[in-house]
Amino acid sequence: MLGLACRRLAPNGQSFARGARRWVSTLESNPNIYVFPNPAKPRSHIFSLLSTKPPTTELALGEADELPPIPRSFSENPRFVQILHSVIAEHAHNDPQVKAQAAAMASSSGATLMQVNRRTTTGSSGASDQGGAGSGGQGGWIHISDNRHPPDFGRIAEPEDIFGSVEVDGQGRFTDGHGRYQESGTYRMCTRDGVLDLPDYLRTKLVERLKVEEAAIKNK
Repeated sequence: MLGLACRRLAPNGQSFARGARRWVSTLESNPNIYVFPNPAKPRSHIFSLLSTKPPTTELALGEADELPPIPRSFSENPRFVQILHSVIAEHAHNDPQVKAQAAAMASSSGATLMQVNRRTTTGSSGASDQGGAGSGGQGGWIHISDNRHPPDFGRIAEPEDIFGSVEVDGQGRFTDGHGRYQESGTYRMCTRDGVLDLPDYLRTKLVERLKVEEAAIKNK
């Protein structure tokens, strides 16, 4: 079950020096998501990948009037969703795990649905817990999925957990160099399994992009 955990962080995400009294709350199930009170709506909360306090609401994941957030009360931020898919489209083909899946699809083992073990020593998952359908030498599609509910071995993720897919050819090369990322149209930021849980590589790229966007907003 989702919850809150308090961590002493500076706005740039670094720890404060001893004696500081400023706290930033995060979701217990996902410490990469910061939780702030919504100044515009009493008893409402804002969720962000940036620790900036007060939060830059234009770049927040969304808001909800319940903690932990649940699907019926969570409102996605359309601008964040657009940035999210833009980052995935730009960087998914460079994710080491997606590249490994592309290579696997090009081999004879690509004849079936595949699942590559995404677990690292820190317990985080890779960019997609399943490969797309295809056959050796023919290529196919690789799904980019959320980590909050990894599918069973050999199965694809639930539609609400799939961001989209990238295409590879029979040699394991990404079509047009980037895989021609296509949004699934079914992804949901908040489900009963939790809120957005990106693989480390893509989350890092997304946070970098959000910081650039935030600087542009503050410099207006």
